[in-house]
Amino acid sequence: MKAALVSWLLVLLTGLAWAAQEPSDASRGARPLIHLRIRDAIGPATSDFLQRGLAHAKERNAQLLVLELDTPGGLDTAMRDMIQAILASPVPVVTYVSPSGARAASAGTYILYASHIAAMAPATSVGAATPVQIGGESPRQPDDKNDKNKDAKNQDEPASQPGTASERKAINDAVSYIRGLAELRNRNAEWAEQAVREAVSLTATAALEQKVIDVIARDVPELLRKIDGRRVRTQLGTVELHTEGVVMEEFTADWRTQLLSVLTNPNVAYLLMLAGIYGLLLEGYNPGAILPGVVGAMSLLLALYAFQVLSVNYAGVALMALGIALIIGEAFAPSLVLGIGGVIAFVIGSILLFDEGVPGFEIARGLIGGIALGAGVLMLLMVSVFMRARKSQVITGVEQLLHETATALDDFETSGLVDIRGETWRAVTRSPIKKGQRLKVLRVDGLTLEIEPEE
Repeated sequence: MKAALVSWLLVLLTGLAWAAQEPSDASRGARPLIHLRIRDAIGPATSDFLQRGLAHAKERNAQLLVLELDTPGGLDTAMRDMIQAILASPVPVVTYVSPSGARAASAGTYILYASHIAAMAPATSVGAATPVQIGGESPRQPDDKNDKNKDAKNQDEPASQPGTASERKAINDAVSYIRGLAELRNRNAEWAEQAVREAVSLTATAALEQKVIDVIARDVPELLRKIDGRRVRTQLGTVELHTEGVVMEEFTADWRTQLLSVLTNPNVAYLLMLAGIYGLLLEGYNPGAILPGVVGAMSLLLALYAFQVLSVNYAGVALMALGIALIIGEAFAPSLVLGIGGVIAFVIGSILLFDEGVPGFEIARGLIGGIALGAGVLMLLMVSVFMRARKSQVITGVEQLLHETATALDDFETSGLVDIRGETWRAVTRSPIKKGQRLKVLRVDGLTLEIEPEE
């Protein structure tokens, strides 16, 4: 019995020693892999989502974060925040343009270049990374002198090079930015510059051939098989990836990201601003109603927050404010001129409010048209009501007495008492009055009426 117990203990100790010598799953690189999806325009919500995903990957000691991307582009500020988070991440990031038919256009191209590993699914595209100037393109200022001397000086300037100083500054800044990312990740910097200057695009196969991406994979499992054993450089040094059979964890958007995504939708921000303005106006017209004021104040604050994180053209905001002021002015001085001018200013300001050149961050024209039509109909109703009120007979106040007929209560020659709608008034006259005679009111002086007989 003792011999069997000793043998069992020896076997157990041998197994423990072998287990201690064998690397565990975690030490062999079987740490979890974080997978998240971005299938929308790049904005404040997507930037916050990626940054929190990277923080979660760091907390979980993940060996890799796979960003599945499908985007038409987005805001420059949000894109740069995402790239800064990727470059500073100790966890390698794989950006995978997927599924088939997806694209990494504009801001998505920069994110793809910034990632440690760039991958695409078949039938996807990348490129068209020319920055868009807020407020639309400025007209090219002709420079006759430069045009005449261009051939003599052999200026090697791309045909798509913009003509204004602000446009050149934006293009050159974007070119230097994406070239820096290409040099950091050893990717094709020449094509990156073309994508910015000439808005060119590539398919997945062409992107692999031109060393824009590293891998083409049909799905995430195939992607993980193809990058298994690759070595990437992070902030902590060179890391070898072990992705074969790794455990994958989904990182999904929580209520905070979803709320931020809704608030920073230009259409929602636009409606919040209108709700805020009209709510405060209703509270001003009906003091003490409380509900319109509370809802209006909250809506306006949320709209201002959205405007702060979005690319807003404040000329559009000013035009919208002018339009609303003119529509309100129509209520005090009905003339149709103020109202029509207000509607026009409001529509133009709504169109200019957000930069329509940024994909996914423009106001729907149908929404603007519907709001403008509603404002126009409301303005016409107000004008018609006010004009009818002006033409209608006064039914209250001193002015009402000028339209009433009085009846003499006694005979008198200069002053006496008269009856108007059951009330007794003192009256003066220049003509003799007989009892029961019907009288017309000429003027009201305090509590005395000036009267004359009706013809």
